[in-house]
Amino acid sequence: MPTTLIKNGRIITASDDYFADVLIDDDRIKLIGSKLQVRADHTIDALGKYVIPGGIDCHTHMELPVGSVVSSDDFETGTIAAAHGGTTTIIDFATQARGGSMHAALDEWLAKAEPKAVIDYGMHMIVSYLPDNLLAEMDTLVREGVTSFKLFTAYPERLQLDDGTIFKAMERAGDNGGFIMMHAENGSVIDYLVQKFIAEGKTSPNYHPLSRPHQAEAEAVHRVIALAEMAHVPVYIVHVSSHLAMEQIRAARNRGIPAYGETCPQYLYLASEDYDDGSFDGAKFVCSPPIRERANQEPLWQALAADDLQTVATDHCPFCMKEGYKGLPKQKELGRGNFAKIPNGVPGVENRMHLVYQGGVVERGWSMNRFVQVTSTAAAKLFGLFPRKGTIAVGSDADIVLWDPNRSYNISAATHFMRVDYNPYEGLTVSGSPVLVLSRGRVIFEGDKFLGQPGQGEYLRRGTHALP
Repeated sequence: MPTTLIKNGRIITASDDYFADVLIDDDRIKLIGSKLQVRADHTIDALGKYVIPGGIDCHTHMELPVGSVVSSDDFETGTIAAAHGGTTTIIDFATQARGGSMHAALDEWLAKAEPKAVIDYGMHMIVSYLPDNLLAEMDTLVREGVTSFKLFTAYPERLQLDDGTIFKAMERAGDNGGFIMMHAENGSVIDYLVQKFIAEGKTSPNYHPLSRPHQAEAEAVHRVIALAEMAHVPVYIVHVSSHLAMEQIRAARNRGIPAYGETCPQYLYLASEDYDDGSFDGAKFVCSPPIRERANQEPLWQALAADDLQTVATDHCPFCMKEGYKGLPKQKELGRGNFAKIPNGVPGVENRMHLVYQGGVVERGWSMNRFVQVTSTAAAKLFGLFPRKGTIAVGSDADIVLWDPNRSYNISAATHFMRVDYNPYEGLTVSGSPVLVLSRGRVIFEGDKFLGQPGQGEYLRRGTHALP
């Protein structure tokens, strides 16, 4: 593979900030130094740019079946969109069928991803069924590089597990080195509230957040942290939407409990007040946990700054308002007249880095180190990818983004690469954007021009978690 020299850049990692050149040979970083005098096949001038590790979105759902529909981005369109926004690694989810094998689920999802992904990808395993005879599958998966398992306290009859099964899985992860991720909402209470609202004729999208109150999330977060503490294992809470849930994580961390949390751009930027008029346009913003009140946003930003929350992922799970995946006529529209039938999920993989930079660095004065930490390094460490991913160091993969702090970017469905017919951040102009994106040394985006190829992304067999 040709060599590439990136010159005159300001290199930013989670801990470093310095000016140097970077030599890439094959797909890895070979040399870092000041004013390198070396020959290279290609030279990139990064003057005036930040040279940062590619972003890691550790929570996506490409080509996910949900009832009768499938999320509208597959592993090709979704990873192209991710790369355009500066993300060079995703970790998606293989979903075990109830009564089925985890390995069968992994094989199914890898068959979707392998021919299509343009950036590197890993897999978490969603566990929906765990009799004792399947515990050994968890051990095997960890040895094979699937080192994280997502469990649910929500969605009765589909994904929700009882506390005993969750505790059993946690104990097994303590033995085999796996990492437990939790979707924490009180599913039984939510199910009751949903049915109650529907029976009362309260069917419009604005009743979705009312059916999943803050307390239903906070209670479940408290409960699963207690289970993890009893099992003596770390726990990672996905898509924290509520400041009440975040405060449960913060309290546990203050007691020395290894509890971690992610939040998502939708909870940092969107507000339930934006769709409380009852119009069906609110279906664009229906996801679970739901979008909260605007006053909830600032505590989440503060938690990210203080490391009470460690990562920003997207839970990218797009569904179209009009025409869906492979021309299916209805996606979000399935929920007209019944908010419970609206496919849950919002798009975001393309704009995650833009939104965190704007809200964190530009508006709240974060250091670039913190920006890199929450968008890349923390996820690399927690999910067994560091230092291959998540940093700029000799021997690391050459997943590198040239970030231009002076480039203005307007977010719009008319120009985004995500295969969905709206953008929840429509019309927002941000300061700062990628101008060049490299995946293992290959330039895959130059400005807004895609230069990669489907299938060039590699499947990542991950190690076990480390402290971020």
